[in-house]
Amino acid sequence: MQSRSTTDGTTVYVTETEGDRGSKGPFLVAYESPDADRRYGWFCTNCESFDNAMDSMGRIKCNQCGNFRKPTEWDAAHE
Repeated sequence: MQSRSTTDGTTVYVTETEGDRGSKGPFLVAYESPDADRRYGWFCTNCESFDNAMDSMGRIKCNQCGNFRKPTEWDAAHE
């Protein structure tokens, strides 16, 4: 895992083996500690940002560059 700092100076640990494909680059899982016991959030590899949002369907969108992961849950009723 690589240690990285958030915009407020918090150190988080980004794994290179856990993540999901995005439209512009992968989203990697970030943890609060190197032993990976508490998840911090997602790291956008396209713009190297932790400023991401996830909705209830599992979509992830980077608020900085617009990198996007399609939903993991799908319900045709929402079309």
